Amino acid sequence: MTKIAVTLGEPAGIGPDIGVMLAEKGFLDKNIVVITDPDLILSSANRLKKNIKVNILKNIESKTYSSKNKINILPIKLITKNIPGKMNPRNAPFVISAIKKAANLCLNKKCSAMVTGPISKAVLNDAGYSISGHTEFLAKMCKTKSVMMLMNRKMKIALHTTHVPLNNVSKYITQDSLKKTIQIICKDLKDKFHIKNPSILVTGLNPHAGENGYLGNEEKDIIMPLIKKLKANNLKIDGPCPADTAFLKKNIQKYDVILTMYHDQGLPVIKFNDFKNTVNITLGLPITRVSVDHGVALELVGSNKIDISSFAEALKVAKKYSV
Repeated sequence: MTKIAVTLGEPAGIGPDIGVMLAEKGFLDKNIVVITDPDLILSSANRLKKNIKVNILKNIESKTYSSKNKINILPIKLITKNIPGKMNPRNAPFVISAIKKAANLCLNKKCSAMVTGPISKAVLNDAGYSISGHTEFLAKMCKTKSVMMLMNRKMKIALHTTHVPLNNVSKYITQDSLKKTIQIICKDLKDKFHIKNPSILVTGLNPHAGENGYLGNEEKDIIMPLIKKLKANNLKIDGPCPADTAFLKKNIQKYDVILTMYHDQGLPVIKFNDFKNTVNITLGLPITRVSVDHGVALELVGSNKIDISSFAEALKVAKKYSV
């Protein structure tokens, strides 16, 4: 197995503390390389009163170690002093550099996957970076379309649109764009998840899936005709299903993935189901990228009360589905 590149996200958030706690619990073996400023980790360890040692790599080929309480670090420097719990746009280039470094290591086959910690989109935009999330940023880097999919041990939920204002969602629902989303889901479920003939349930956009046009026309004019075409091509796909019944137990058991039309149509369900063990995996990329499903949680920095379950699960998923 080749190495997995890890970024910890916003330096003023819980990312550095999570890195320290993962090392303390023995989750960071020799195949896990964290791309960060070593001083950020040592400062966090001191704040949490944890005995952590760092192995600073000259490059990705440097010798790494599997040892509890040790972190293998490929170093990049903070731009300005970090104040835990207080985000600073001046450190935005540090955050972006870490993501780019990890992605390029994967694209150049030096790492088999990347796992990302939570970022603040607001701070990055305040610093002049036009970024709506990792999913879109990495798609642009890789020059491809991407699809966000959250998963845990019980279900997989994919999103047709991601970080789009609700009043703009309908503009993104066209037969061409929806077909591309479905093609990406099918390809990655086959290639990365080894599901021979994936089954997909598609939700509608409107209440009651449009009620035959009385509550909206997207289902009748766009989603339903596309699904009929895809079914005629032997794709295992059903819908549009009203979102309020899409996540019934029988559907979770029947379908490999449920495709929702927008961010808050699907994510509340899976996070309510098992927030601690849910991770975000980006489909459509030539690399494997997995992420936690939570934010920067400034209020928990330095508290020793951080739940590292999602990050630990992300590492497991990255190892399992690495390319």
